[in-house]
Amino acid sequence: MNLHDLNTEARAGHVEELNLIAIEGGDYLLEARVHGRAHPLSDARGKRLRVHSVEEARGQLQGLPDLPLNLVHWSVQDEMCGMSSAAEEDLKMPISLRSAW
Repeated sequence: MNLHDLNTEARAGHVEELNLIAIEGGDYLLEARVHGRAHPLSDARGKRLRVHSVEEARGQLQGLPDLPLNLVHWSVQDEMCGMSSAAEEDLKMPISLRSAW
């Protein structure tokens, strides 16, 4: 899904939430949840949209209707030696779509 498609889906009321997913190296990926399914956002070249900060993500999402935005960090418990094999939940924190600055 590109930003144009996201805008169309959001204005139609189909987007449930946006997730800003922290990845290794300090970058983030964006995904939209539409009808319960994750749709990764892509750039103009069709590659996964990668941003370097929360503020850059907010800039990319300007002009969208107000939607829930979550900052997501994957759980690393399953990669750590000696940790319980029980599944850990990812950290998912709501943040504002609009800048606090």
